[in-house]
Amino acid sequence: MDNVGLSEIGVDLKEIRESLNARESDLLSPAATQSRMAVRRTFDEKAESGYRQTFSLDVDRILHSLAYTRYIDKTQVFYLIHNDHITHRVLHVQLLSKIARTIGRFLGLNEDLIEAISLGHDIGHPPFGHEGERILSDLCVASGIGSFCHSNQSIQFLDKVERDGRGWNLCLQTLDGILCHDGEVHDLMLKPDKNKTFETLDREVRKKMQDPEFKRVPMTLEGCVVRMADTISYIGRDLEDAIRLGLINRKDLPGESVRLLGDTNGTIVYNLVTDVIKACWQKGYAAFSHEVSEALKTLKNFNLEQIYLNPKIKQHLGNIRFLYEMLFERYLADIKKQNKSSVIFSGFLKNKNESYVMNHRDAEIVRDFISGMTDSYFLSQCPEKLRPGKISF
Repeated sequence: MDNVGLSEIGVDLKEIRESLNARESDLLSPAATQSRMAVRRTFDEKAESGYRQTFSLDVDRILHSLAYTRYIDKTQVFYLIHNDHITHRVLHVQLLSKIARTIGRFLGLNEDLIEAISLGHDIGHPPFGHEGERILSDLCVASGIGSFCHSNQSIQFLDKVERDGRGWNLCLQTLDGILCHDGEVHDLMLKPDKNKTFETLDREVRKKMQDPEFKRVPMTLEGCVVRMADTISYIGRDLEDAIRLGLINRKDLPGESVRLLGDTNGTIVYNLVTDVIKACWQKGYAAFSHEVSEALKTLKNFNLEQIYLNPKIKQHLGNIRFLYEMLFERYLADIKKQNKSSVIFSGFLKNKNESYVMNHRDAEIVRDFISGMTDSYFLSQCPEKLRPGKISF
């Protein structure tokens, strides 16, 4: 019996999948996105004939993407710092996934969809976090290809760059949640913007490139929860990292925020998650209570002033900008000259299909290559004498 496959004993795996889909009607909230609602850009034989539920398959595809692997050496907030206990992008993504799934479980939402959005939401982040994002955006605008936004780039990687330019053919609901996660925006309440299509998705990508301030709202409640949870996952964690580095002191945290949310990451996460669950129970939107939202907004402003804009963590920003400009110009020149010995050919374009090459301008190819780099790989492409040293406090 040990060597007998499921198909040989009459188990129809696709039928099991359909039974799991049917069970969602009883288990999930009416506001949830059921797996049977999933829509892909093109027909996917493997997805249709397989036994995995649709959004669960998206999770697997994201986990096995090359871009996901590169999370391991991507900056969250603090770059060029030698400390093994400082948060990197891969940990942030895992924390977000857990927090968002916890909220989703209590609200009766689709946890597979939440996980897929969470794991894919920051795949488009370039080297050196938001500082690198701003620098790369300036270079993209100057090159005539529109502004750079990491959420746009996450869609670009998963839809058009991965698998040698074929993309992963992820579901619309997954891609939309990734595109609209915008965790830096402070929201009191988010209500899903339903009835979107792939045409809507593509249009919102273009609008964001034209106008970086363009606001987008997820089409599913799961996407709204991930967006709220994004803030929950980083706000207290960034505080703990800053305290560990001696950048701030715990006693300096704003009093009203501490009173309502606590002064450690654990208590902040617990209180924010609890507030969202209470505020959204059996409702079709994601929200914080007004009082907690104000406390969170105060804490976000504190982080902005004391951490994100702190000159101590920007010691090498000018140098990093120079290196970005140097690499961008170098790779553009290599493409124009068809310098096949360049790493942009051997390490990026080598196996890309004709569709990717034909449908992307030179500057867009350079954007995709650089934004996909890890911090260490980026520095390895620069002359050693120009590489910045580690930051110490």
